[in-house]
Amino acid sequence: MSIVPAPILRFYHRMASPPHFYSFTDKLLPWLIAIFLLLLAYGLYAGLYLAPTDYQQGDSYRIIYLHVPAAWMSLFIYVIMAMAGAISLIWRMKIAEVVMISSAPIGASFTFVALVTGSLWGKPMWGTWWVWDARLTSELILLFLYLGVISLYGAIEDKRTAARAVAILALVGVVNIPIIHYSVQWWNTLHQGPTVSKMDKPSIHVDMLIPLLVMAVAFKFYYAIAMLQTAKVEILKREQNTQWVKKLLEAKT
Repeated sequence: MSIVPAPILRFYHRMASPPHFYSFTDKLLPWLIAIFLLLLAYGLYAGLYLAPTDYQQGDSYRIIYLHVPAAWMSLFIYVIMAMAGAISLIWRMKIAEVVMISSAPIGASFTFVALVTGSLWGKPMWGTWWVWDARLTSELILLFLYLGVISLYGAIEDKRTAARAVAILALVGVVNIPIIHYSVQWWNTLHQGPTVSKMDKPSIHVDMLIPLLVMAVAFKFYYAIAMLQTAKVEILKREQNTQWVKKLLEAKT
């Protein structure tokens, strides 16, 4: 007897179907966009105007409201991509392949933003734009992994074969994620240690912490929006010769 409730199983199987996934995404996106805009507006306002000035860094610390969520998302998206890759390899699920490859450009963008904003923050704090320490180097490797996934998928003409190759690369590269996360604890580094995820309590004022967490949630909604929109395009490319896509395109013309 299955321990998973029947409604969840039915939803899972329906979402594995490209037509149902496309239809569900169409209905979901407006709600995601509305929530994202509300969270983003509050997070930016609270972070840039309401949060107090840091007694050591002044107002320059406010770049954390872009840098930290972007860095978190660079790890989060890669884990999602690797999980989708594992599902695609084990169960040959097309939607998992679509989610995996649709996530890669977004993850690469977040990683790039994290590296750039980290350099902008590091210059006044450390006196240098870049240091080859464990955290920054492993984050740069993550960017190369994302770019490798994108390039590999584009280089192979058969997209089912390409998806399998990308899934293997994503699973191999996932070993870099704990290295990034724990690098500031395992090695001496200029990068500051954890301030939000400490076991006792965050070493950041609550008035600074709340907008940071709001921005982190807003970025997750942005990822969902961007990924689903990209996935819709990828599904149409893959399913362009099927009857449901032809009917969909006829209805829109």
